[in-house]
Amino acid sequence: MQIGQYLTEEHRKCDQIYAQAEEAVSKGDWESARKLFEEFKEKTLLHFRKEEEVLFPEFEEKTGIVMGPTQVMRHEHAQARDLLERLEKAIESRDREAFLSAGESLMILIQQHNMKEEQILYPMSDQHLSSEEMVEKLSALGEV
Repeated sequence: MQIGQYLTEEHRKCDQIYAQAEEAVSKGDWESARKLFEEFKEKTLLHFRKEEEVLFPEFEEKTGIVMGPTQVMRHEHAQARDLLERLEKAIESRDREAFLSAGESLMILIQQHNMKEEQILYPMSDQHLSSEEMVEKLSALGEV
């Protein structure tokens, strides 16, 4: 399996879980929303960790590109973490409007972020890194 395929599948899994959490919030099913959001947050943060601790350092070391796409991705991960905190607070206070508002911001950020990764960073990673070795290292951190 290619690096891009592996990580893109993780993007889709996280998107699917978020959609379920958002649907539960819309219906006012706060218990399901909380569980689904926690799963989404856990898997999203694991995905970020895989990139930040494994993919980005390997990519930077192999290519020598340290001020390029990986720097942008790290910055966007930080923005996403801030929005995840806002979403968590909205779930805790059962504030539907706050959740949907922060969620919309997060989804715009994540969709643009994922597109950059899937169209730029992952293909470059597949070109410069050993897919088999990288997927093994990424998988060792856990499954999204």
